[in-house]
Amino acid sequence: MYKIVLIRHGESEYNQKNLFTGWSDPDLTDKGIQEAHEAARLLKEAGYTFDLAFASVLKRSIKTLNLVLEDLDLLWIPVEKSWKLNERHYGALQGLSKSDTALQYGEDQLKLWRRSLSVKPPLLTPDDPRYTLKDKRYKDIPPEEIPHGESLEDTVHRVGEFWRERIVPLVMKKDQVLISAHGNTLRALVKYMEDLPETDLMNLNIPTGIPLVYELDDEVKPIRRFYLGDAEKIARKASEVANQGKVNE
Repeated sequence: MYKIVLIRHGESEYNQKNLFTGWSDPDLTDKGIQEAHEAARLLKEAGYTFDLAFASVLKRSIKTLNLVLEDLDLLWIPVEKSWKLNERHYGALQGLSKSDTALQYGEDQLKLWRRSLSVKPPLLTPDDPRYTLKDKRYKDIPPEEIPHGESLEDTVHRVGEFWRERIVPLVMKKDQVLISAHGNTLRALVKYMEDLPETDLMNLNIPTGIPLVYELDDEVKPIRRFYLGDAEKIARKASEVANQGKVNE
């Protein structure tokens, strides 16, 4: 049996303000920093250690991983950063308030943008200062590969490809792998690994800063998944994620 551990980064400044984040690059809040320390504590108490780790190229993912590795005294292990683990690209919704967007377009439309498999957000255009190709961290990537807005299905494809081609060979070598990523990146990975139906995927809410452990069979297929930590706290934090798309009273 193989194991892999996934962590959604700690709370970011955009999470705190209930804004669409996507490929925007806000920092962790003080709460997010504490969530990373708490994730490390849970991993340490459960006896986990790692041979290598992955993060996206966004600072909330990288900082969460660094805090966890420092607390585990594992800053020395190899770390690979990849844009393939970036959050789902929310296009022109990035930086907008989720509750205000729900008020303008309705909660049903907002839920489709956030949770459905195939619906894309409005795309960024070249005249937008947020246009992806203006960001130097993507300068060496072929322009045709860089999205300007993604459906969750698009995210499932790029994350699944990275999982299959880069991570699975390491897991099969029995390397112990830690991935620090994002809510939709991890939902995409769950969808890819478990082949979840869309209705189940729409209701899957991954809380920030709580280690999610996967046990995998000989073919690197999931046997079971479970969070480390207090079940009541995990349920409460997952509910908070679900409620981000509600209209403010």
